[in-house]
Amino acid sequence: MLRSKITSKSQTTVPRGVRQALGVGPGDELGYIIKGNRAVLVKATDEAQDEVLDAFLDLLERDIGEHPERIRAISPELVTRIAELTAHDRVDLDEPIHGPVSL
Repeated sequence: MLRSKITSKSQTTVPRGVRQALGVGPGDELGYIIKGNRAVLVKATDEAQDEVLDAFLDLLERDIGEHPERIRAISPELVTRIAELTAHDRVDLDEPIHGPVSL
């Protein structure tokens, strides 16, 4: 196992062996796939997606194909309610995460 410490700024160095295995270098983007209490580091590409998301989208595609009669428009009341519930929820994706995180 290769190890790397997290700095006070929550940064870490990707070991050379990992960079070589992933074929990444300065300026490349990395992605994290969370599996339980583990994170898998991957080279981020436009094609890369989360396995769980892929499985969910496959399920939706099958269900829509098998039961198109289940598709319903979202009511204006529900759209309004969603807007009300999320009006104050603004997420800054660049903001550091503080405290424990549960995924």
